[in-house]
Amino acid sequence: MIPSAFDYKVAQSVDHAIDLLSGGVHAKLLAGGHSLLPAMRLRFASPDLLIDIGRISDLRGMCDEGDRLIIGSMTSYADIVRNPLINEHCMVLAQTAALVGDRQVRHRGTIGGSLANADANADLGSVLLALDAVLVANGPSGVRKIAAADFFR
Repeated sequence: MIPSAFDYKVAQSVDHAIDLLSGGVHAKLLAGGHSLLPAMRLRFASPDLLIDIGRISDLRGMCDEGDRLIIGSMTSYADIVRNPLINEHCMVLAQTAALVGDRQVRHRGTIGGSLANADANADLGSVLLALDAVLVANGPSGVRKIAAADFFR
């Protein structure tokens, strides 16, 4: 099936993406595209505007903050699989990410896209629920911290 018509914009920064989201149209963020694009083809998702956040390097990567690991929303499954911090402190997440799709999907698919689109194929949501993860959402209304249990409600 063919998706409905939509506009496409490339966000250059987090602030630019938030400005685009504030435009008053039904918008969706495009990360790796492996969850959103199939939903658009089947018309389960029909945004008026697709905002590509793939070039925002600030949203990519992982770091250790002592009592927690921070994973950027644009971090690919492949990066999670091979990251030493994840493998040392949260092996279940690395093992789960290693089972997502095929090599191409793991290379392009992102943790943020999977979670934002509630993609059950990746199983990451159930792992984050088990880990009592906290998701951080930055949008037009400001920054919110959301417990995984509340995010998936």
